[in-house]
Amino acid sequence: MPIIRMRVTADDDATLILTHSLESIEGIERVEEIEDLMPHMDDDDSSSAGLDEDAPPGFSVIEVEAPNDEGVRRVHDVVERVSRATSSVIEILTDEDDEM
Repeated sequence: MPIIRMRVTADDDATLILTHSLESIEGIERVEEIEDLMPHMDDDDSSSAGLDEDAPPGFSVIEVEAPNDEGVRRVHDVVERVSRATSSVIEILTDEDDEM
């Protein structure tokens, strides 16, 4: 079964929308967030520590297991639509990207 990995730059809400949208595709076997690339550091001495407007978008890698090439096409379509609707950046990774 084809596995699609994507790097997502988005807030938690957009990432949740993406995962739910991917899970709703017929035949999708698995949708899993496999990496959280953003270190969760907070400077306790800062007067603005923990404020939402100071937080950058999250970074994560999501892996999707599709049943066939048609499933892969549907994943790509959903990724494009969710990216536009949520103003997030979603990059489909290739094997060469994983080697970097």
